[in-house]
Amino acid sequence: IVVHSQIGFADMLRRIREQLPKSSLVILYRFELDTGILRLPLIHEVFLKNPLLQISSLRHNDTLINQVIHSKEQQRYCRKALLAVDVTEEVLDEAEQTGCDLIITHHPIVFHALKRFNSASYVERCVERAIRRGIALYACHTNLDSAPGGMSWRLAEMLGVEELRVLQPTDPADGRVGFGVVGELPQSMSVRDFMHRIQERLSVQVIRHSELVREQVLRVAVCTGAGASLLGEARRAQADVYVTSDLKYNDFMTPDGAFVVADIGHFESEYCAIDILFDILSKNLFTFAVRKSVNSRNPIGYIVPSKQ
Repeated sequence: IVVHSQIGFADMLRRIREQLPKSSLVILYRFELDTGILRLPLIHEVFLKNPLLQISSLRHNDTLINQVIHSKEQQRYCRKALLAVDVTEEVLDEAEQTGCDLIITHHPIVFHALKRFNSASYVERCVERAIRRGIALYACHTNLDSAPGGMSWRLAEMLGVEELRVLQPTDPADGRVGFGVVGELPQSMSVRDFMHRIQERLSVQVIRHSELVREQVLRVAVCTGAGASLLGEARRAQADVYVTSDLKYNDFMTPDGAFVVADIGHFESEYCAIDILFDILSKNLFTFAVRKSVNSRNPIGYIVPSKQ
């Protein structure tokens, strides 16, 4: 599918959707800087036949994820992938140094249309550099959030939560598809001990939390990333603690004594994406090299009291 003229983004997506069967609704973009042509790249063949897209297929999500593929070649195949949470200049350094021609991240780098390339922002610099170096950028964002066995499932398992079910189902045909999960601990524990478990198992420095209205925790709800929209779902699920991130001031009042909400930080809640993607690719593509980035770092820093 080739777009030769400038059209609205929504109109372009509508045209693409009309021409693709529902079972193949996987949209990857290649932007050719010298021609301005936006097209579906041949590189998608690498993914269409492996479990990465079986777990994170767009059919599990009505929201388009930004997936950017850069290549000026008509035929291109990737042989080595670097996994990270975000595309940054440090991650691109690592990709070049280790010979990775594909970077797979959880967060897309392009959220808004790029109207120019003049290195004015880190987004422009990274995209320009990826194009020049022939490095493909691929993002599994909200589709990986909502897929069975996806982000919230993995984080809950890391915290020892069992008997998981979806907090907000989005697919009537499959109750495992949706955002957030809720489940039970094998046995109840004090809320403070559970907070310490979060810090230890997820390497969380700081937890912002609402009033500790529960002494014991048994039922736990989890939503990775920004999860304020699921506060009502956590209440309806009768969770003792809701673990999420990116909460605003008033969000800490929303529980109103019904449960405890714990904001563990956006990056901290989604770092597990690297392990999810590594497991899928390394177990199913035996001739495809996969590397976990050592430069995938939290852009947010904390100043905490030093231990005396």
